[in-house]
Amino acid sequence: MFTGIITDVGELIGREGGRFAIRSRYAADGIALGASIACDGCCLSVVTLRADGAGSAFTVDVSNETLSKTTLGSWQVGRRINLERALKAGDELGGHIVSGHVDGVGQIIDMRADGESIRVLIELPQALAPYAAPKGSIALDGASLTVNEVSGNRFGVNLIPVTLTETTWGRKKPGDEVNVEIDLFARYVARIMEFRV
Repeated sequence: MFTGIITDVGELIGREGGRFAIRSRYAADGIALGASIACDGCCLSVVTLRADGAGSAFTVDVSNETLSKTTLGSWQVGRRINLERALKAGDELGGHIVSGHVDGVGQIIDMRADGESIRVLIELPQALAPYAAPKGSIALDGASLTVNEVSGNRFGVNLIPVTLTETTWGRKKPGDEVNVEIDLFARYVARIMEFRV
């Protein structure tokens, strides 16, 4: 489990088939083989690991299912990646409960300044649209964000300056695709409602 609070921005340094190599500031001696790291919101397991200066370089294996449901299929060497280590018992839950299981891909439609912040309009696949609710939580490229408003299959979020500087969001532009994980509780409520008698 994760919180959607990004703790590092890594870099894709290699890709061969479904194996991706990522450089991070995380110390190698603090990562176990098999550890879960959310990479742009996708929960992936560390397969190999080595020290890289004060940080580390690790590899993850990406399945065809993950490639079909996320932006990972389009990743190129040099891409910057939002990273988050898995939540430990007793850690502060600063964002919202995020599983790292991406539901689909959304697209940035518009970005505009709003004071010191940036307002972003996102378009969802139609199947995910019912799960976006005003003032609800959503994870976009792994970052926990609050939905401002919803209209059809589009919704808005507000990015504060720290989000823009400490994540990859400061580099994004209209037309970019983002990994979307809907709120875990919304998913279960919707499933329960399917079976209401």
